[in-house]
Amino acid sequence: MRQKISYLITLLIGILVGALVIVGIVKYFPNSNVVKTIQEKNVTITDNGISEAVNKIEGSVVVIQTYSKGELIGTGTGFVYDTDDDNGYIMTNHHVIESGETIKITYNDDSETTAKIVGSDEYADIAVLKVDKDTIKSVASLGKSENVKVGDTVFTMGSPMGINFKGTVTRGILSGKDRLVSVSINGSSADWIMNVMQTDAAINPGNSGGPLCNANGEVIGINSMKIVESTIEGIGFAIPIEDAVTYAKNIRENGKISRPYIGVSMLNATSTMQLAYAGIRLDKDIDSGVVVVDVEKNSPAAKAGLKSEDVIIKVGNDTVKDIAEFRYRLYSYEIDETIEMTVIRNGKNETLKIKLGTK
Repeated sequence: MRQKISYLITLLIGILVGALVIVGIVKYFPNSNVVKTIQEKNVTITDNGISEAVNKIEGSVVVIQTYSKGELIGTGTGFVYDTDDDNGYIMTNHHVIESGETIKITYNDDSETTAKIVGSDEYADIAVLKVDKDTIKSVASLGKSENVKVGDTVFTMGSPMGINFKGTVTRGILSGKDRLVSVSINGSSADWIMNVMQTDAAINPGNSGGPLCNANGEVIGINSMKIVESTIEGIGFAIPIEDAVTYAKNIRENGKISRPYIGVSMLNATSTMQLAYAGIRLDKDIDSGVVVVDVEKNSPAAKAGLKSEDVIIKVGNDTVKDIAEFRYRLYSYEIDETIEMTVIRNGKNETLKIKLGTK
């Protein structure tokens, strides 16, 4: 008898607590999906997630397999972003197709075709491929990275670990915007600085070149790289789609990205051994900047009076501490634009005006 009474009391307490929870939800979250579900007397609580957004993008996402001399040398991801009368155009990373002779494309329905490389750029890490328009399944919708806020839901789709895992979706948030990340192209010191978005959505080998999407299934970035350290997890980067589209436009028009050129060979002021090998010795108080090693004849630098052993410390109004920063600042200007550069020459600062050229 006591057990029955105890059971009834426990049951009544459970019902009372449940009722209070429902009242609290209705009171404090009147517009939530949970409230609507409760009000419809359907207590199944669901989360629609991003399945609709995934369905929207998946037909445009492709696996890219790069072959050289008949051997598979790399796998990555790309997405169809544009078409014309005859062709479909796929955007991916430069490093995905670098050194490739044959590019094989696999769509989400397992159909295959081959692609031609329209052009690519190692600094922007962007490549454009061309396929027969009749082979494409869908064209991605492009969003605007500027409209996405830190903390918003984002997701990636790609082929981590190869084609057997194609169509893999990883979900996270946008962790940061306008991150300036140093990139090494030659495998040693930083050569370039990229302006990227940061996400905690997992980006693994094989995801490179794939889309970073918002919750509506629109592409807001192209996955480019991941910091991999034992002490760091959940940090991935994507090139904002506006930048990627601009790069891709230049590639389609010119086969490459044309950038300002001044015609010098350079070393970092901190590269003591390399400078010594070149026969250049700097004052002890110079610990940053870009050292001019050689100046090409008839180049914009030569015409402006730039000399060997000059140390470039400013491009326009921006201080530069190394070659990566120098390129980042220089490439923000237009070809044929005249800019100022500040150099240290014989212990004194001098300002030169240089009209930028192109190769």
